[in-house]
Amino acid sequence: MNKTILLIEDNEQNRYLTTFLLERHGYKVISAADGMRGLELARNEAPAIILLDIQLPTMDGYAVAQALRAFDHLSQVPIVAVTSYAMVGDREKTLSAGCNGYIEKPINPDTFVSEIEQFLPDAHKTGDVS
Repeated sequence: MNKTILLIEDNEQNRYLTTFLLERHGYKVISAADGMRGLELARNEAPAIILLDIQLPTMDGYAVAQALRAFDHLSQVPIVAVTSYAMVGDREKTLSAGCNGYIEKPINPDTFVSEIEQFLPDAHKTGDVS
């Protein structure tokens, strides 16, 4: 069972918190601080899900999501935007860029992992003991 999560997030504190929460639930987190590095990791790794900040340096998350969708081997991998963009229309813009879901920052540490797991097939959820 693939429990690898690709986290593309430029804020070091957000990367730390997200990684801590996910690793505590048995996930392996690989992370990138910018979109270009995220694309490189996505190309070489096989993540079960990609968590994507939208406000990134040099290449925003919308462009990253569109580029990720161009990789055949990632066509079925869920991409979830985890972003502080919370204005009217932001959710729709992330979904039209290729994201499957949208979680607003600041994240809730008590519910974050279960929110992420909604986008994974049942076999990936931490409650599975197979």
